[in-house]
Amino acid sequence: MSGHSKWSTIKRKKGAADAKRGQVFTRLAREITIAAREGGGDPESNFGLRLAVDRAKSENMPKENIDRAIRRGTGEDKEGTTLEQISYEGYAPHGVAVMIDCVTDNRNRTVAELRHILTRGGGSLGEGGSVAWQFTRMAFYGFEADPADEDKLFELAVEAGADDVSFEDGWAEIVGPVESFKAIGDALKNAGVTVEEAGLRMQPNQQIELDRDQTVQVMRIIEDLEEFDDVQNVSSNLKISDEALEKLAA
Repeated sequence: MSGHSKWSTIKRKKGAADAKRGQVFTRLAREITIAAREGGGDPESNFGLRLAVDRAKSENMPKENIDRAIRRGTGEDKEGTTLEQISYEGYAPHGVAVMIDCVTDNRNRTVAELRHILTRGGGSLGEGGSVAWQFTRMAFYGFEADPADEDKLFELAVEAGADDVSFEDGWAEIVGPVESFKAIGDALKNAGVTVEEAGLRMQPNQQIELDRDQTVQVMRIIEDLEEFDDVQNVSSNLKISDEALEKLAA
């Protein structure tokens, strides 16, 4: 499992990523709205919506909030603001490339806040295409898994088109090409697996390795980006060492 995955696991266990319940609901509602707008309001036929709704339910998001977000996406509910998905590119300190996936109702606000966070931390916001070439978009799934089921899950994922499957400390991750996203998700659902994290993520083609303190500095900037309500996901080409994880966790 990569350092990025271990970092996500630590944050999940500490509850740091979900510290603000209202913030979590806001992000989930935006994700549901976008999915419904792109693929329709039926979770059975819209795989992306089904995943978003499942995540919302796992966070105990009220049903009326979920239904309202779907109606906004399908256009049945005209209230509220218009949301759009945008990816921004930039650099954290020490030349680490970052891809920032956002859902926003105000581009100017989002750009200003991202620029402020990066500049304050010694980085910078870049132009479109400035760092995207360093990443490949991949399908991603993460979930808790019983070690006794690892062989079965590995075979299931590979048959569905996955490129890589990893297990550590009761946590499984599956990565595959974008076109395998639905097939892998359907296979997991049919096997009764409860997916906790899923989506299309930017995987770095190569990673940058820094010393421990520099790595922690960059990780803190990424955490600052993740805490911004408009941000859905941050990808970087930083190689995260166990030493850096230990210091950050402490």
